[in-house]
Amino acid sequence: MFLYQTFYNFRNLKNDTIDLSSREVYFVGENGQGKSNILESLYYSAYGVSFRTHVDSQIVKNGENNFSINSLYQKKENDTHKISVIYENSKKRIEKNGKKIQDRKEIINTIPCILFCHDDLRFAVGEPENRRFFIDQSLILYDSDYIDELRNYKKVLKSRNLVLKNHEYDMLDVYDRQMAQTGLIIQQKRKKTIFQFNQIFSKIYEEITGIPGVSISYHPSWKEVEIDGIKKAPSEPEIEMLLYSNREKDKYLETSINGPHRDRIDFVKDHHFFIPTASTGQRRLISLLLRAAQAVFYTRATEQKPILLMDDVLLELDPEKRTKFTAMLPEYEQLFCTFLPGEPYEHYKKDTTKVYNIKQGEWYE
Repeated sequence: MFLYQTFYNFRNLKNDTIDLSSREVYFVGENGQGKSNILESLYYSAYGVSFRTHVDSQIVKNGENNFSINSLYQKKENDTHKISVIYENSKKRIEKNGKKIQDRKEIINTIPCILFCHDDLRFAVGEPENRRFFIDQSLILYDSDYIDELRNYKKVLKSRNLVLKNHEYDMLDVYDRQMAQTGLIIQQKRKKTIFQFNQIFSKIYEEITGIPGVSISYHPSWKEVEIDGIKKAPSEPEIEMLLYSNREKDKYLETSINGPHRDRIDFVKDHHFFIPTASTGQRRLISLLLRAAQAVFYTRATEQKPILLMDDVLLELDPEKRTKFTAMLPEYEQLFCTFLPGEPYEHYKKDTTKVYNIKQGEWYE
């Protein structure tokens, strides 16, 4: 669990140390006072990036040029880690226990955070790449090798698209072979993950809404082949042949028209797409329950409980669904929530819950 964080020039937060050692911590305040900034700092310590911006300079407090966060995290009783993120001279440095890390994947499995936020709605109604991102993120939480597999595929894809754009085709056979090798690994892992995910997601969606049979459907760009009535993943040579057969289209369009970067992931009910006919509330609930399922999925895969970060998401549920959702929250190591002053957070808190009132970047108990 998080024990404390120390801020220096991070957003509008005061340069001080905040005690985060309670199992549940609530941050209460009006909009724009700094509640989400604290959640952002927790996420930043876990992943080395923000969930709100990809531009680190935007995180620096107005009038300053650098920032830092220091987090003390206790994984087990005798297993404590200090994560430091330092941004200065327009460069970012991440340290784990005082040693500079060379790759963000070295910290990703240190502090397992699951974030619930308003932007999660994109997983339900956004572009296919958003749903691919969600599934990939679920894998990365426990499988650090998958990070390298994704990177390798994106590198090959970028190179292949570049030669297509430049009409320089000599290396296409090489890139097709590499694309088949790395892409099949991604496809197989996504398929397995979505199958396991459905065992969790469909059940909790029915528990909250009373609507049965809503599930996640995976449509890989490289279709499975049927042999003696049994569907199997295509082989690498079969994928190379497929890429070769589509080569003229790729040349004309100057891009790779199939592969895991074109996989489709949809929500279905009774073999029909669910999102187009779902209400706004049902779509919002899907995004929330995806995160809940992600937390359960992580625990089943690792036998560890995650840290939940919930940024003003309960406000968007009606009272009945809010009560059901809070009652069935997945097991967690710690829970950090933000609330507006008028929300009934008193109904959710326990005797041990620490409540901070946030005003102009400062916190008060």
